[in-house]
Amino acid sequence: MGEVMETIARPVRIRRYVIPFALILLAALVVAGVLMRQTPTGASFGSADQVAMIVVGVILACAVLLLLRPRVRADEHGIEVRNVFQGKWFDWADVRAVSFPDGSPWARVELLADEYYPVMAIQAHDGQRAVDAMRALRAMHRGHGGA
Repeated sequence: MGEVMETIARPVRIRRYVIPFALILLAALVVAGVLMRQTPTGASFGSADQVAMIVVGVILACAVLLLLRPRVRADEHGIEVRNVFQGKWFDWADVRAVSFPDGSPWARVELLADEYYPVMAIQAHDGQRAVDAMRALRAMHRGHGGA
């Protein structure tokens, strides 16, 4: 039985920015929530307002962390692309090409129906990692009947 080949790629460089930003955002809103009662503006803030401010901080930090979710996984059957909110599976038979257009922030899967699907997991800012991931995906596509 042959060895199952699989390629997985995730954005790397964005992690350096997203995680600290989410932590700073959360910390700022927690501090604001804790200090809210002690404001000299004359407004009256209660415990519910403080808790709400902290909850908003948690929600916003989680929303920022969604930028870490993109992933692409390819095997002998096809390619799975998971972007920020949704994922999609494509059989190799439905894929015309895996490309990275000039000036684009990320790669894309070009489909036979003259459509394309963005691949946010392979980003231009990742440099050589993006190049390596594209080479691996293109090799898998060629190995399964692609051009």
